[in-house]
Amino acid sequence: MFAIIETGGKQFRVEEGLELDVELLKAEAGSTVSIDKVLLVGNGDATQIGAPYVDGAKVDCEVVKHGRGKKVVVFHKLPKKDARKKQGHRQDFTRLKVKSITA
Repeated sequence: MFAIIETGGKQFRVEEGLELDVELLKAEAGSTVSIDKVLLVGNGDATQIGAPYVDGAKVDCEVVKHGRGKKVVVFHKLPKKDARKKQGHRQDFTRLKVKSITA
């Protein structure tokens, strides 16, 4: 069984036991988070497609940890002006482990 969920403005394909990194959620490590924005649920031959979300479907996840991603360097240079600007950015994330999918 798999599902396509929406969280943090992004869509993810999840299955039971899968760990994924999503945008930072306000939940403590070890707690359970329920995501009810389920766009599609697939179970073998049967597929339920939401409009926009599947009614009564939810995905229960456990918060494994919070962290920060790899550094992304943003470099701007204006040619012929000798103007340079270098910045770094690290995105915060929450690692979730999918416990169950209910439809």
